Amino acid sequence: MPHNYSIEQLDIIANDIREDIIRMLEHAGSGHSAGPLGLADIFTALYFEVLKHNPKDPDWEERDILILSNGHCVPVRYATMSRAGYFDRDELMTLRKLGSRLQGHPERQRLPGLETTSGPLGCGLSQACGIRLAHKMDNISHRWIYVVIGDGETDEGNVWEAAMFAGSNRLSNIIAIIDRNNIQIDGPTESVLPLEDYRAKWEAFGWHVIEIDGNNIEEVIDACAMAKAIVEKPVAIIAHTVPGKGVDFMEYDFHWHGSPPNHQQAIKALKELRTLGGKIRSEHE
Repeated sequence: MPHNYSIEQLDIIANDIREDIIRMLEHAGSGHSAGPLGLADIFTALYFEVLKHNPKDPDWEERDILILSNGHCVPVRYATMSRAGYFDRDELMTLRKLGSRLQGHPERQRLPGLETTSGPLGCGLSQACGIRLAHKMDNISHRWIYVVIGDGETDEGNVWEAAMFAGSNRLSNIIAIIDRNNIQIDGPTESVLPLEDYRAKWEAFGWHVIEIDGNNIEEVIDACAMAKAIVEKPVAIIAHTVPGKGVDFMEYDFHWHGSPPNHQQAIKALKELRTLGGKIRSEHE
């Protein structure tokens, strides 16, 4: 799809996506709030600027691959895909409903545009390695594989086995975007199972590491461009994000990792998002 948006326009899209996430989760009555809200800027950057993809032809052979390893954050992907033209936004309200294409974790065979099914955590990077190794065997070097990973997810040994495999096999064209929001379902990551020195860990496994503000769309776009200039090894982008971004009573609170807003909380959250935390007036007030 054409990439002709200004940063200001992308910021507005990201905020609209956050509003969609709140509506979806309230309507579903279940799901995860903090992670999807924090990832809205990254997914906006990917779908509206970074990825080579075609909403009218989701299986286009020249497309880049996007894997969502922390599948519980899929509301942000659905909301972004609908804004990008993959399906009508009315379908967002079927999230987690029986028979819906929009299940609580992405299911590849239900919705065109999803590359993998992700339920168990820790599998996305291994899937990316398999796809990239197949591309390498077929001498395909122009397609990029992006995999979004949660920081708490990297408690899984499977992630580090894949990281070691990618590093030792110099699997360039893999760009791992790690959502470093410092929370997981049981509490702060550094209390549950400390991850630091996080950058050094990835570098020790043979990865080139870039650290960014993951809620700054321009930084996300620039980091992905820099990552594509690294041709001898895979790249890890450690994206520091605010869980629950844009909703003050959700921000940084791990209790919102796996909880949806009720009706009154949704009203409050939407008001904050529409007014950018009270900075502007909303026509809905």
